Amino acid sequence: MATVLMCRRLPRLSRVATFSTRAERGSSKSKKEKRDKPGAAEAGTESGATIQLLKPQDYRVLYNPAAYAKGRAGSQQHVDRDSSIGDTFTSPGTTQTFPTACPQAVSPVRSALPKPKSSTPLEQSSLAMLYKEEAEKEKREMHDSKEDPRMFQKGRPEYRSLSCGSAEPAQTLPAEEGDWILQSVAGCEPSPGILSDYFLRLSRLPAERRAALLSDPSFSALCHRAVTAIRLLSTPDLIQILKACVPLAVPASHPLLNACEAEFCQRAWDMGLEQLLLVADCWRCLERSVPSYLGILFSYANLHWKEFTLPQFVQLLYIIGEGRRSPADLAQKVESTILKHLDAFTLEELGAICLGLFKSLSGISEHVMRRIADRVSLQMEDMSTYALVNVLKMLRYTRMDHVPLMRELGKVIPARIPATNIQGIMHITLTYSSLHFFDEDVLAAVATSLPSKVSYCRSKDAAKFLWSFGCLDYEPPNEEEFYSSLIKQLHAKLHEFSKFPEHLLTALLGLAFVKRFPEELIDFALREEFVEKTRGSKYELDKDLFTLGKSVEIECPTYQGSQLPPQLCQEFTEMVSSFAEREIYVRPEIVEATSLLESMLGGPEYVKNHMILPHTRSSDLEVRLATDGHPIPFNFKDPVAAKKLKDMGVSLTDELMSQLIQGRAHNQSPTEVRNEARIHRQDRGNAAGALLLGAASSQAEPQAGLWQPWEQAEPQAGLWQPREVRLALQVSNRNHFCYGSRRLLGLHCLKRRQLRLLGYVVVEIPFWEWFPLLKRTRSEKLSYLHYKVFCPELLTRPA
Repeated sequence: MATVLMCRRLPRLSRVATFSTRAERGSSKSKKEKRDKPGAAEAGTESGATIQLLKPQDYRVLYNPAAYAKGRAGSQQHVDRDSSIGDTFTSPGTTQTFPTACPQAVSPVRSALPKPKSSTPLEQSSLAMLYKEEAEKEKREMHDSKEDPRMFQKGRPEYRSLSCGSAEPAQTLPAEEGDWILQSVAGCEPSPGILSDYFLRLSRLPAERRAALLSDPSFSALCHRAVTAIRLLSTPDLIQILKACVPLAVPASHPLLNACEAEFCQRAWDMGLEQLLLVADCWRCLERSVPSYLGILFSYANLHWKEFTLPQFVQLLYIIGEGRRSPADLAQKVESTILKHLDAFTLEELGAICLGLFKSLSGISEHVMRRIADRVSLQMEDMSTYALVNVLKMLRYTRMDHVPLMRELGKVIPARIPATNIQGIMHITLTYSSLHFFDEDVLAAVATSLPSKVSYCRSKDAAKFLWSFGCLDYEPPNEEEFYSSLIKQLHAKLHEFSKFPEHLLTALLGLAFVKRFPEELIDFALREEFVEKTRGSKYELDKDLFTLGKSVEIECPTYQGSQLPPQLCQEFTEMVSSFAEREIYVRPEIVEATSLLESMLGGPEYVKNHMILPHTRSSDLEVRLATDGHPIPFNFKDPVAAKKLKDMGVSLTDELMSQLIQGRAHNQSPTEVRNEARIHRQDRGNAAGALLLGAASSQAEPQAGLWQPWEQAEPQAGLWQPREVRLALQVSNRNHFCYGSRRLLGLHCLKRRQLRLLGYVVVEIPFWEWFPLLKRTRSEKLSYLHYKVFCPELLTRPA
């Protein structure tokens, strides 16, 4: 199925046209860019080289680390690996990638390839294919490799006794010695001490010989002997056997490991802290889940917390993270220990601590996270990208704003983007969108680098990139290349979305925010079988599905694919409305604006606090005006109240008008103010004429005095009346905008765009204007709302 999808014609992409021309769109984008942050990131060139780890425990770098493309980090910190970022442990023998400043550098594997001699065309073709495959392999390894989360262990010699992979590599033994050991097992019953020695020596055989041991009956017999004698083994001998299982690549479900786990759980309380941490590290290297053993370890740690040294503490947090378990009774002790040793940790250890906390979903106080961020922001240039990304993960998890760190990140990270692997770039980008922090230099660097690496994106990576750019409402200079490459990757990963439906919805919403609707993918996402998968997901996806489905209805009139069933939309609407009544409509800034508008316009039937577009999940204050500027009553959900309020009005006398506009209209007289307001209402009616359904060609003559609400005819609720303008007042808050700016987030841009498509006039009541007014007098607030509803041009008129 996946192959068929990949071989399809290029997907149809609906790009919603705006009301302005392309030139106007470019002009407005330039203004927005100038308002938020001038300048764009300069794209770096991509360079890198790959080395092969030939021995399981040999992590030696085969060339000069000072060539790393990361400023002073190569000379001031321990070995730094910027180019490959990931969360999972890298198995022994996995290729690791390092960025260099020398694009001519090549890996030892490629250098070892035989040079072609004079040969036949067929042989030359085969060699050319070999070189091509090797080059592709190197390129894939550069962008698709995972960083080793144990790199912090290289920083201190104390970790050698705490981890099974930190010891100096032993000399390789000849394969013949392995044969002799296996023959000895068949001939006699070895003592417990000799058993552990046998395992140790077998673990030092050449890699190809070790790989053959698992299928050797004599090795199975040796394992059986160890299981039989396991209670006779001393604890150091038992640990030695477990350590030997790592380079021997014994499967996690092997009977020998079952017996070892049970025995270590029995002996744990009699072991030392160093031994307990070493055994836990072995289990991690063997990729075996041992919840019972970890539970004992954490209980032991809780009782012996004062005995922990700094390396033991960091190793414990690494084990906590890799075990994906968060012992609640250790939380307070972890925080106090972090603060105690904060200045003594290496930068790599800080990264390991944050990764452990992030993986185990351990909560951390804002105070502790801020202290970590304070130190990182001062030493960021000396920190590896891998460790830095781990800090960003925890910053994102705690949802804490740390402006100095984010600003320093904007200076340091763009140059590193080309040498960072795809998962690392994704986490960097996701940090910016999660914290609503807009930095054009960083986003432009990501967009420039991504198309060449997009084939290494998992479905999750592609989705997070699209969401992040859409959330921040940023279309990069190479937007067509950027978006087309990611949409193509979504098609290539279509088979993954049945298992991870949340990733497809995340991607499509990110695209919808920036007016892009790939119709084939949308059709797939709105099919009944896929909708059922989303509703059975462990994540709450109903709101995202609702937003996508209704956005397609509004913005893609020619779309012919699958759509959400009406009954499902009704269910989603009720769910969102119930939430809004509890959490949104009752917010003080909205309640105050609603009350004042009712007083100003003549009663509750002239304003409605509701969600015009429930799928956008935020409220609107709807007001309807006739083309002459008179308010139209329409909110009659309470007929009794509507009848009582019908004969109520607000008489705006000259004295009251003078109070409302005091300080706004300088030295104008009340009569001049009324005339100017009437002129502006007339102008607004003319401007909105194109939006009116059934509007008359002739303009109604404005009244000589102020409007009186009781003189209006009662319209039918819900129907669009001739010669009316519908206003959608947006009482926004800080969460609708990027951090510290006036740049709307993608969802709220989508909402305003769709309101305009439906004929509404969007009127902004931004938080930076309205929130300060909440503390001012009632007259000042009424004056502000009056200008917003009737003549908003006055507020933006130059002094």
